[in-house]
Amino acid sequence: MPDQNPLIGIAFMLAAVTLMFPVMNTAVKYLTAEGYPFGQVVWARYAGHLVFMMIVFMPRRGLSLFRTARPGVQLMRSFLLFACTAMYFYALQFIDLTVAASISFTSPIVVTALSFAVLGERVGVRRLCAVIVGFAGAMIIIRPGGEAFHWAMLLVVANTFCYAFYQLLTRKMAFNDNPETTNTLTAVVGAVVSLAFLLDGVVLPDNLLHWGMFAGVGALGGFGHYMVARSFQFAEASVVSPFSYGQLIGATILGYLVFGTLPDIWTGVGALIVAGSGLYIAYRERRRV
Repeated sequence: MPDQNPLIGIAFMLAAVTLMFPVMNTAVKYLTAEGYPFGQVVWARYAGHLVFMMIVFMPRRGLSLFRTARPGVQLMRSFLLFACTAMYFYALQFIDLTVAASISFTSPIVVTALSFAVLGERVGVRRLCAVIVGFAGAMIIIRPGGEAFHWAMLLVVANTFCYAFYQLLTRKMAFNDNPETTNTLTAVVGAVVSLAFLLDGVVLPDNLLHWGMFAGVGALGGFGHYMVARSFQFAEASVVSPFSYGQLIGATILGYLVFGTLPDIWTGVGALIVAGSGLYIAYRERRRV
């Protein structure tokens, strides 16, 4: 385990959430808008991820890169992350990047809500109130029944719950496997399962930009998740997790530059409430340690 260095941990997290993930999601939304099959984009994300991990780490690790201390947990984690990816990517065809990112910010709040049942952790009254406020913020963003509501928002909500369980399993097996192995096995499962999506058809990219985007979604996803895992090795989760809200910055900038969209006032208000609740939960987590 590396020596604790919060600044390095924060730098890893910021690089992943403000750059890697927003650029990947922008490329996904762009490719599906250009008419490429959704399943092909999902497969490219995991196939590229797997190729990236093998090129970077197999020369040093060899076949030990695929060796895990807890194969069952790794398999379950990988399926959960694959489900998250599929739902999120599908939703991006219909809703803006900032809306999807804002709703996904409820993930730390869901983790707190579920941590008692799954991990047996104590959840105090203050954190429980923060959970309720956070979900209220999510409802402001979604506005069920309102003009801004789209059913694809519910896919992001489902994605958030899957990702929360994914995070809980990751926390439960912390330090059993190194980040290289964990991220490689995640890519193996995703690449194999998503092969079924290719039955709907494959469209070959017709220019270098699209080829580059298909290659990029895998590399960005793989490297981004590796950097998140590394961030938790250098610093406690309560230190680095609040910086995950930096994803909204990247999503807002790229949404405007590429698609000409900006979040409306209520999405901004809801995102601030959700982020504030998550930051308070992170603060209470740090006080507990």
